[in-house]
Amino acid sequence: MRILILGGTSFVGRAIVEDALRTGAEVTLFGRGKTGTDLFPGLTRLIGDRDTGDYAALRDGSWDAVVDVSGYVPRHVGQAMDALGDRVGRYLFISSHAVYARTGVAPGSTEDTPRRPPVRDTEELVEETYGRLKVACEDDVLARYGARATIVRPGKVAGPYDPSDTFTYWARRAARGGRVALPADPGQPVQIIDSRDLARLVVQLLADDRPGAFHAVGPAEPVTLGGLIETCARVAGSQVELVRVSAEGMPPMFPLVRPNWPTQQRNPARARAAGLPATPLEVTAAGVLAWDRERGEPPMECGYSPEEERALLARQDGAAVDG
Repeated sequence: MRILILGGTSFVGRAIVEDALRTGAEVTLFGRGKTGTDLFPGLTRLIGDRDTGDYAALRDGSWDAVVDVSGYVPRHVGQAMDALGDRVGRYLFISSHAVYARTGVAPGSTEDTPRRPPVRDTEELVEETYGRLKVACEDDVLARYGARATIVRPGKVAGPYDPSDTFTYWARRAARGGRVALPADPGQPVQIIDSRDLARLVVQLLADDRPGAFHAVGPAEPVTLGGLIETCARVAGSQVELVRVSAEGMPPMFPLVRPNWPTQQRNPARARAAGLPATPLEVTAAGVLAWDRERGEPPMECGYSPEEERALLARQDGAAVDG
């Protein structure tokens, strides 16, 4: 199978490339050529820039499938489809759970859950627009390719090379052990998908030439936020005590903390039936922890810094004494 990856040298794309190569696929990469240039030296790299609309490198060639990892706004997707036309068999678009309506959703929601209204008059990726722009992208792929379109909607993806630090924050924090400040209910459900499981699903959907939309969520066994932190500690050989602290002043988009619990309880049945594996959470945590240590544990861009957490716990203890 000949597969074109639009953006494939960072995190999710990297995992998809690795899995595709494992199956013997012939992979071509399209990107700016600015990151991950040392990866996959034997693959054909086509240089272009989606932000500027430079798709000249896609003028020639044909592929059995394209995987769009880096399409965030309708212009990206539309220009890519215009450049490729009918020289691709299947167009698989990596979307997001941010496409879904946020109210009236119950636990166990499926891929048929109502989506948010699309937006096309902006390319600013912020909380209010990100999911709605993805809706517009989905609509355009389906309109152009119909039964040759596949939509994959991942939950929070975790694994080595994750640039977001969202899962890594808890893996590193749990490994330090001790009292852990948690500005949320430890009983909140969490859905994590290992990047390798997401990649396996994508490649399997292409191999089966399967249309439709699919939830890429895990782990196989439901887990809470508190349980996830304790799992990370167990993997690291540490002991933790979760301390519930006030969410007042909490940094925005605190790692894995979500007020709307049903959004963390999506139904993965369709994806499981299509071949989505279920890597144990312990395996994901161990891989992230090893990678984080190997890269030297750089400062996090999310969550509490160690200093902030110590000060927060000290204030909490002081308030308890005064009370």
